[in-house]
Amino acid sequence: VQLQASGGGLVQAGGSLKLSCVGSGIIFSANGMGWYRQAPGKQRELVAGITNSGRTEYVDAVKGRITISRDNVNTVLLQMNSLKPEDTGVYYCNTLASNYKFTWGQGTQVTVSS
Repeated sequence: VQLQASGGGLVQAGGSLKLSCVGSGIIFSANGMGWYRQAPGKQRELVAGITNSGRTEYVDAVKGRITISRDNVNTVLLQMNSLKPEDTGVYYCNTLASNYKFTWGQGTQVTVSS
């Protein structure tokens, strides 16, 4: 059972990235899934979530710039546009449920330069 996030990188402000999270040995379909970010020196926080019915939610700081999507097997995507330096951090995916989490993967680093 493993969550593998990929697609991060170094981009200039205003650029775009598309992150992908694939679960090996995991079926996501019964779970709301989210993308979390851990910025340097800060706690990990939820930035975008999608329920198993496809309803999405975003923190205010990313609304209009970031889109979460999923298939109902084992992949969750995060399209990130108009990136800002404050979007910098390690991005992880996991369930939305506070009392049910898969083991955290290594995440993918996103660095946005000004």
